[in-house]
Amino acid sequence: MYEGGKFSLFEFQGAPLLGGEKPALISDLVAGIDDNVLVRARLLSRAVTGIYDDKLRPFGVSSAQFALLAVICQTEPATRAEIARHQHLDKSTLTRNLKTVLAEGWVKEVLGHADGRSRPIELTTAGKDLLIKVHPAWLAAQAEAKALLGKDGIAAVINTADRILNPSEVSTRNARTGHEEDVVGIELAEGE
Repeated sequence: MYEGGKFSLFEFQGAPLLGGEKPALISDLVAGIDDNVLVRARLLSRAVTGIYDDKLRPFGVSSAQFALLAVICQTEPATRAEIARHQHLDKSTLTRNLKTVLAEGWVKEVLGHADGRSRPIELTTAGKDLLIKVHPAWLAAQAEAKALLGKDGIAAVINTADRILNPSEVSTRNARTGHEEDVVGIELAEGE
């Protein structure tokens, strides 16, 4: 339940969920859940994804499908492994997403480039046309997401993503302390 900037896992519409009492173990386990990074990151992800999905829905494409099409456009012809690495997806998620865009006719397997072990993927004319047609909606979603995040939020998202995508370029482990340091040598606290 959300009340005045706080979420409660123990109440729903003012009524207690666990027989009126919070078992001590559960209370201890979820202490600080309102400020939990995981919960907040998932909330942010759902909010931003929702913005893009709402803008792209009239075109019959989801934000995940659009992102996949954009990656394929940048790397085509690309193998499934190359696409998965680029999007940081596991094989089953990529297979599910590719199945949809293949069925829609937005991408195709390139048989002439196949080496017998892989089947490269490239955009079809329909896929390229879709990217062009959707572009204004994508720009509108981008503007709305930027407005939601604000300048500092955008910088935080980009910097965090860069640290995830390029950890060797952004941070190194201090051999003396075992703590991480950023590229300018500022030691980060354990757990940061």
